[in-house]
Amino acid sequence: MVLFASVFPLLCWLLYVMLASLLETVRPSLSMIMSRHRRRWVENAIHRETPLDAILSGNLMSSVSFFASTTVLIILALFAVLGQVSSVVEAVNIIQPESGIGKADVERHLILVLIMFVLAFLAFTLSLRQFNHFCIMLGAADHSQASDPEEIFVITALNTLGARNFNQGIRAYYFALGMVAWFISPLAAIATTALIFGSILYREFFSSARTLVQNLKIKKLDQKS
Repeated sequence: MVLFASVFPLLCWLLYVMLASLLETVRPSLSMIMSRHRRRWVENAIHRETPLDAILSGNLMSSVSFFASTTVLIILALFAVLGQVSSVVEAVNIIQPESGIGKADVERHLILVLIMFVLAFLAFTLSLRQFNHFCIMLGAADHSQASDPEEIFVITALNTLGARNFNQGIRAYYFALGMVAWFISPLAAIATTALIFGSILYREFFSSARTLVQNLKIKKLDQKS
């Protein structure tokens, strides 16, 4: 139970993308719907001669940079905690006096948390790079000519890829709550992770934000017809 509860949040974080991809075949997610609006953004940006798009792109990259920097600090903090495992074991045994959790269990759990945040950091840095490519491609577009559908597709795809990797990194912070709950009890870690998993699915597929954006898309289509 202790080992399963320790691995469970990391597995759920990695498997979420697979489950979400399957659900998207029958119901568009919020991310999928927003990808269509990203295409509208690029199509409009091609014809604009204002700094608006540069400002929006800068805001996106600033958010990703903030989380990437924060993740580095968390990784360093985890390395520091690994040097004080004995103190952590004592604290866990006070919280869970009958659990029998030893030094090896705590070390393994901290390493799993470290792996999660290292993967999150890689996701954030990849997202930052993709958003950077997006900015370059958007700036390189020729505003004096008619829009090239293939160029718009590529620019939109770069933006979408950056957003997907950013969301993957953000989800690491959500599932890290399950990792923290492990120090309270293995059951708390499993329950917290399951609750977070359901909450993220709800936000992506059934939230009011998704409904609003979906209805906006339908409304615009109705007006055109």
